Amino acid sequence: MKRCAGALLSALLSACLLAGCAAPAAAPEDGRLRIVTTLFPYYDLARAIAGDRAEVTLLLAPGREAHSFEPTPLDAVTISRADVFVWNGGESEEWVGDMLDAVGGDIGTVVRMMDCVDAREEEFVEGMQGAEEEHDHAHGHEDGHDHAHGNEEHDHAQDEDSDEIEYDEHVWTSPRNAAILCESLCGALCEADAANAAAYRANCAAYVARLNDLDARFRALRANAARDLLVFADRMPMLYFCDEYSLRYRAAFHGCSSDTEPSLATLKYLIDRVSDEHIPVVYTVDLDSKRIAEAVSEATGAEIETLWSLQTVSRADFNAGETYISMMERNLRALERGLA
Repeated sequence: MKRCAGALLSALLSACLLAGCAAPAAAPEDGRLRIVTTLFPYYDLARAIAGDRAEVTLLLAPGREAHSFEPTPLDAVTISRADVFVWNGGESEEWVGDMLDAVGGDIGTVVRMMDCVDAREEEFVEGMQGAEEEHDHAHGHEDGHDHAHGNEEHDHAQDEDSDEIEYDEHVWTSPRNAAILCESLCGALCEADAANAAAYRANCAAYVARLNDLDARFRALRANAARDLLVFADRMPMLYFCDEYSLRYRAAFHGCSSDTEPSLATLKYLIDRVSDEHIPVVYTVDLDSKRIAEAVSEATGAEIETLWSLQTVSRADFNAGETYISMMERNLRALERGLA
C-alpha cells in the first residue's frame, strides 16, 4: 500500500514538474537558507541553530498524527526547494525515499537523523499488547528488563526495508541524543552555508549547553527517585529516554503501534502491576486518548500524567512558541510525581 502511494506521489510530482509549478523559486533576497524538516524536534533544533539566517518549514502540521502522515504534491514542491532537508527515517517515513527519488537532483543537503545516533530495536515487554507473538524481540530480558543493549551498530541502509528488524523511531527523546542530533544538523547547515558557519556553530554550542543542563536535571531526579518503573497506559515512545536514565517501563503498546484498544489481558496486567507495586502515577502520551489510563486510574486510584514524545505538538503549543526544551521540562515535572 505504501509503495503504491509512493508511486502515485511520484506521478503527481512529475506532473507538477512538467507543468512548471514545482520549479525552484529564486533564493530569498536576504540570502537565507531554506530548511525543511518532517518533525517538530528537528524543526525546533533547526530554528535554534540557524536563528534568523534561515526559513524553517515544518511539514507535519501541528496536531497531526505522524504515523499516518501522507505527503501531498505541494509537500514535494517544498522539499524540492530546500537547501537542507531533515527527516527522521524509520517505518513512518518510508514515503521519503519515493519523494527523494522523484525530486532527484533538485534538492540540497539531506540529513537522515536516525543515522546520526545508535538506533534501538523496538521492544515488546511483559504485559504489552502483542508481546507473546513478538517474544523474540525481547532479547532474553527478564522481568527486571535490562535496557543495556551493548554497542552493536546497525546498517540502516541494509535494514530499512527489512521485515525482521523494526527500529524505534523516537531517537530525540533522550536529551543526550538530541545534543548529537543538534551537532549533526549544525554540520549540514555549515556545509550548505559556509559563510555563516561560525554563527551556526556558536548557536549550536549554546543550545547543546542547554541540553546538557536538561540532561543533568533528569539525572538528578533519577538519582533521588524512590522507584524506577514507569507504567504507560498508552503507547510507549520513550524507549531512548528510559534507556538513558535506566528506567524500567510497562506499557499497553509499543511506540509506533497503531492499536488503540488493549486486550483484557493487557489491561488486567497494567492494573495488577500498578496495584501490586503501589504505583502513584500512570502515564499517557501527548495527543493520544486517555481512555486506557482512565480505566487503570479508576481501578487503582493512580493519578494520570502526560509525557510528551514531541513527534508532533498541538496547534496551541506551537502557536505559544513551545520548544523541545520547554516540553521536556514538562516531562521533568510529570516524572517528579511518578518517581517520588
